[in-house]
Amino acid sequence: MKSLLIILSFLFAACTSGGAQPSGDNQQGSGIEIPSYTTTEDVVSHTGYTASYNHTTLCPNWVAWELTASEADGTLGGQYSFSRDPDVSFPKASREDYSHSGWDKGHMAPRADMRWSEKALEESYYFTNICPQDHTMNSQAWRKIEEMTRRVAKHYGAVWIVCGPIYRSAETDRNTLGAGGVQVPDAFFKAMAVQTTDSTYATVGFLVENRPETRSPRHYAVSVDSIEHTAGRVCFPKIENSDKQSFDWNIWNY
Repeated sequence: MKSLLIILSFLFAACTSGGAQPSGDNQQGSGIEIPSYTTTEDVVSHTGYTASYNHTTLCPNWVAWELTASEADGTLGGQYSFSRDPDVSFPKASREDYSHSGWDKGHMAPRADMRWSEKALEESYYFTNICPQDHTMNSQAWRKIEEMTRRVAKHYGAVWIVCGPIYRSAETDRNTLGAGGVQVPDAFFKAMAVQTTDSTYATVGFLVENRPETRSPRHYAVSVDSIEHTAGRVCFPKIENSDKQSFDWNIWNY
């Protein structure tokens, strides 16, 4: 009886400890994709991604997901509408904020990475996963990185990804959209990790300015360590710092 009580006490403590935790039905893989975050962040987990939503910028702080080879081969389609995430509180962005703004509703976790599940596809259109992006950058440089990521997933079997906006300018100087005041990012980061052996990881980062950008992924490639300094956040806390200080482009050139 005493042993049973100890076990029950341990389970209760495990379930109630810690601050904000990803909730919902997505506990992806080993959680390697989840960056560092504070207990004050509004973190929500969906079928295909986990995100931290910022109620001041009305954009995600970050979006993280694991993409497997089979998921990268997803073929589902269909039409979905951009919508407010029912699992995050107000204030939050709306379609009206973006209307006639001249900015794309840019996916952080791309629609094409979610074509393995109708629910994942639908949830990728939540504004929790959306930022204002320059149209040329979104359709050219950002898209090329997304396509490369899917090729990497197919080659290695899985890739862990975290991305989000970068704000350099003071809040009072930022361009905003709509009545809600969605804040336009200055740039975007994306960090990726793969497991190359049973105990070895490789990482790479990308930093893309939020302006017309059309070049290949190699042009925007940087170390994850530099992304961490720019974003002010630790990417892949479960991976050793030594694996984030440089990158070998041959590992990613797919």
